[in-house]
Amino acid sequence: MPMCPLCNAFKEMDMNCQNCGAKLNDAGKVSDFLDPYGHYNDDATVKMGDGYANTSRGGICPHLMACNDCGHDQVIFINEE
Repeated sequence: MPMCPLCNAFKEMDMNCQNCGAKLNDAGKVSDFLDPYGHYNDDATVKMGDGYANTSRGGICPHLMACNDCGHDQVIFINEE
């Protein structure tokens, strides 16, 4: 079963903010912000309602990366391993 390396702390992302250049922080899976009870569901169910067409078929986990300095945020897609 594929798992997200960020959710499971196998890897860390090292990205800089496009606006100010500060380091972006991994704020977690996008689905965690969409449904406060979503973490009780299995991953396949959560991915069907996360708003991204290819996450359930492609083994992709969308993460929100946020900048604490300027407030910029962006979604990145992590390939599950």
